[in-house]
Amino acid sequence: MRPEDITRLFVERSNAGDAAGVAALYEEDAVLAYPPGSRTRGREAIRELWEKVLAGRPHFEQEPPLPTLISGDIALTATPPRDGAGARAQVVRRQPDGSWLRVLDQPEFVPVGQEN
Repeated sequence: MRPEDITRLFVERSNAGDAAGVAALYEEDAVLAYPPGSRTRGREAIRELWEKVLAGRPHFEQEPPLPTLISGDIALTATPPRDGAGARAQVVRRQPDGSWLRVLDQPEFVPVGQEN
Protein backbone atom coordinates (compact mmCIF):
# COMPACT_ATOMS: atom_id res chain seq x y z
CA MET A 1 0.00 0.00 0.00
CA ARG A 2 3.08 2.24 -0.24
CA PRO A 3 4.77 3.18 -3.51
CA GLU A 4 8.04 1.63 -2.26
CA ASP A 5 6.34 -1.77 -1.87
CA ILE A 6 6.36 -2.30 -5.64
CA THR A 7 10.13 -2.74 -5.75
CA ARG A 8 10.00 -5.36 -2.98
CA LEU A 9 7.14 -7.17 -4.72
CA PHE A 10 9.00 -7.02 -8.04
CA VAL A 11 12.05 -8.74 -6.50
CA GLU A 12 9.94 -11.38 -4.72
CA ARG A 13 7.88 -12.21 -7.81
CA SER A 14 10.85 -12.16 -10.18
CA ASN A 15 12.86 -14.50 -7.98
CA ALA A 16 9.83 -16.81 -7.86
CA GLY A 17 9.72 -16.84 -11.70
CA ASP A 18 6.24 -15.24 -11.64
CA ALA A 19 6.06 -13.17 -14.86
CA ALA A 20 2.30 -12.65 -14.52
CA GLY A 21 2.83 -11.42 -10.96
CA VAL A 22 5.50 -8.99 -12.13
CA ALA A 23 3.22 -7.71 -14.92
CA ALA A 24 0.41 -7.22 -12.38
CA LEU A 25 2.55 -4.47 -10.82
CA TYR A 26 1.98 -2.34 -13.95
CA GLU A 27 -1.06 -0.42 -15.17
CA GLU A 28 -2.66 -1.78 -18.36
CA ASP A 29 -1.02 0.86 -20.56
CA ALA A 30 2.30 1.18 -18.70
CA VAL A 31 5.59 1.76 -20.51
CA LEU A 32 8.77 -0.11 -19.57
CA ALA A 33 12.09 1.19 -20.95
CA TYR A 34 13.45 -2.31 -21.57
CA PRO A 35 15.20 -3.91 -23.39
CA PRO A 36 17.83 -1.15 -23.48
CA GLY A 37 17.18 1.30 -26.27
CA SER A 38 13.55 0.28 -26.75
CA ARG A 39 10.16 0.44 -25.05
CA THR A 40 7.74 -2.29 -24.01
CA ARG A 41 4.16 -0.99 -23.89
CA GLY A 42 1.20 -2.51 -22.08
CA ARG A 43 0.82 -5.06 -19.31
CA GLU A 44 0.51 -8.04 -21.68
CA ALA A 45 3.69 -7.14 -23.56
CA ILE A 46 5.45 -6.61 -20.22
CA ARG A 47 4.31 -10.07 -19.08
CA GLU A 48 5.62 -11.65 -22.29
CA LEU A 49 8.95 -9.86 -21.89
CA TRP A 50 9.32 -11.00 -18.27
CA GLU A 51 8.49 -14.58 -19.21
CA LYS A 52 11.53 -14.52 -21.49
CA VAL A 53 13.75 -12.77 -18.95
CA LEU A 54 12.72 -15.01 -16.05
CA ALA A 55 13.20 -18.18 -18.11
CA GLY A 56 16.92 -17.70 -17.46
CA ARG A 57 16.21 -17.75 -13.70
CA PRO A 58 18.02 -14.49 -12.86
CA HIS A 59 18.32 -13.59 -9.19
CA PHE A 60 17.39 -10.09 -8.04
CA GLU A 61 18.47 -8.53 -4.75
CA GLN A 62 16.55 -5.98 -2.73
CA GLU A 63 18.09 -2.52 -2.90
CA PRO A 64 17.40 0.23 -0.39
CA PRO A 65 14.92 2.74 -1.83
CA LEU A 66 15.86 6.33 -2.44
CA PRO A 67 13.42 8.86 -0.95
CA THR A 68 10.00 8.65 -2.63
CA LEU A 69 8.45 11.81 -4.06
CA ILE A 70 4.64 11.88 -3.83
CA SER A 71 2.25 14.41 -5.34
CA GLY A 72 -1.37 13.42 -4.89
CA ASP A 73 -1.91 10.07 -6.62
CA ILE A 74 1.45 10.07 -8.46
CA ALA A 75 4.79 9.05 -6.97
CA LEU A 76 8.37 8.71 -8.15
CA THR A 77 10.28 5.78 -6.68
CA ALA A 78 13.91 4.89 -7.27
CA THR A 79 16.70 2.61 -6.09
CA PRO A 80 20.43 2.99 -6.60
CA PRO A 81 22.07 0.19 -8.59
CA ARG A 82 24.94 -1.66 -6.95
CA ASP A 83 27.51 -0.27 -9.38
CA GLY A 84 26.55 3.29 -8.44
CA ALA A 85 26.06 4.31 -12.08
CA GLY A 86 22.71 6.08 -12.08
CA ALA A 87 19.42 4.88 -10.64
CA ARG A 88 16.36 2.79 -11.40
CA ALA A 89 13.25 4.98 -11.42
CA GLN A 90 9.52 4.34 -11.63
CA VAL A 91 6.47 6.56 -11.79
CA VAL A 92 3.58 4.91 -9.96
CA ARG A 93 -0.08 5.86 -9.60
CA ARG A 94 -2.40 5.23 -6.65
CA GLN A 95 -5.27 2.96 -7.64
CA PRO A 96 -8.88 3.28 -6.40
CA ASP A 97 -8.23 0.53 -3.81
CA GLY A 98 -5.24 2.45 -2.38
CA SER A 99 -2.58 0.23 -3.96
CA TRP A 100 0.04 1.57 -6.37
CA LEU A 101 0.94 0.40 -9.89
CA ARG A 102 3.79 1.35 -12.19
CA VAL A 103 2.96 3.69 -15.07
CA LEU A 104 6.52 4.34 -16.29
CA ASP A 105 9.51 2.17 -15.50
CA GLN A 106 13.13 3.06 -16.24
CA PRO A 107 15.03 0.01 -14.97
CA GLU A 108 18.46 1.58 -15.39
CA PHE A 109 19.29 5.24 -15.79
CA VAL A 110 22.85 6.19 -16.60
CA PRO A 111 23.73 9.84 -16.01
CA VAL A 112 24.82 11.92 -19.00
CA GLY A 113 28.51 11.47 -19.61
CA GLN A 114 28.59 7.95 -18.11
CA GLU A 115 27.06 6.09 -21.06
CA ASN A 116 28.99 3.17 -22.54
